[in-house]
Amino acid sequence: MAGLRQDLIRDAFAYCPLPPMRTDGPVTRRLPERLRARARWTPHAMVLGAALIAFMQGFASTGNAGVLLSGLLPAACVAMTLIRPVGAFWMSMALAPASAFFAGVDGPWGPSAFFAHLVVMNVVAVRTRPRTAAWMWGLTLLLGMLLENVAGWDTSSNTAAMAVSSAFALLLVSLVQIRREAEREVTVQRTVTAVERDRRTLLEERTTIARELHDVVAHHMSVVAIQAEAAPYRVENPPPELEQAFRTIRENAVAALTELRRVLGVVRTEGYEVPDAPQPTLAELDGLLANVGEAGLTAEKAVTGAVRELPQGVELSAYRIIQEALSNTLRHAPGATAKVEIGYVLGGLGLRVVNGPPTGPVKPSPGAGHGITGMRERVGMLNGEMTAETTADGGYEVTAFIPVQQAPSDAPVEQA
Repeated sequence: MAGLRQDLIRDAFAYCPLPPMRTDGPVTRRLPERLRARARWTPHAMVLGAALIAFMQGFASTGNAGVLLSGLLPAACVAMTLIRPVGAFWMSMALAPASAFFAGVDGPWGPSAFFAHLVVMNVVAVRTRPRTAAWMWGLTLLLGMLLENVAGWDTSSNTAAMAVSSAFALLLVSLVQIRREAEREVTVQRTVTAVERDRRTLLEERTTIARELHDVVAHHMSVVAIQAEAAPYRVENPPPELEQAFRTIRENAVAALTELRRVLGVVRTEGYEVPDAPQPTLAELDGLLANVGEAGLTAEKAVTGAVRELPQGVELSAYRIIQEALSNTLRHAPGATAKVEIGYVLGGLGLRVVNGPPTGPVKPSPGAGHGITGMRERVGMLNGEMTAETTADGGYEVTAFIPVQQAPSDAPVEQA
């Protein structure tokens, strides 16, 4: 009963206009622009057409005498479903006894009221939910049986015909509604899953970057701690203030290392093993190109500008960006060639990895790729800029610029 009150009683005559039809379907989107704009009102035209049919049926069966009960009112019930669908159902229900007792119809519904009630129930079922269709069918059957008992009609009454025909029609509408609702839920679930997968991918990439940068920062902090401990012994008779200062530096460096190890323990996943070798730099790029060459990718390197030593975090990020770009080429562009360009400029480091179109069959790669996300995270962490897009010939291009603050030793020297 709570469902009945919610679906058919509460706010039964609330204003609820029928929205225009979507025109992005497989058929309507092929129509010309002018026809597509008019196709939005197809459901409204169909309902009004059904109202016209109901009116013509009533007019043909009773003539001018009973046109109000048998023609205009059923047509009004059908048209009312465009703005107040549930109210139209109750109006159609009330029209049945009026037609039976005042229009001289041998049955709960005359020809026009029969057709109008079927249309009303189907339109309301389309605009509400399958549960509402079941309530409408039950109430219609109950009304027909009550009117038969009160009026004493014989077996020629059309209650059975209404029950059977409305059951088939409402069942078909309900099945379509259930299918659409299931598709809608699947679409929403896929959207939520995609968002969660992207978020998880981003967190995984940030965790990987944090683990790699831990080695870089830990190395520098270890050097600071060792130098601070050894500095007092390099000066003969150092003052106590200097010894205390170096002792404080060493304690802070050791404390920072302890915190770094604790943070790394939080972001580590199960099964993670600390690498034995140090993190790679651009000096090992030739080895990377040789490895991808053995895997079937021909890649060449071009370096411009004065090669200089960069901060280890920049070197590591640049190496990983190039490594991921070449891996994507192997995965998504089999048979293509690649070119790696590295530009050393005063303001930072420029990278460009471009590959041609694939020449072999591309195997499907299930799941969401982490490569572009990881590259963007590395560049964004260093306040750089990056673009990744297809080229005009069907290849792919990754460009990045990582700003590097100019060290005093890199400043140009003026010659006398």
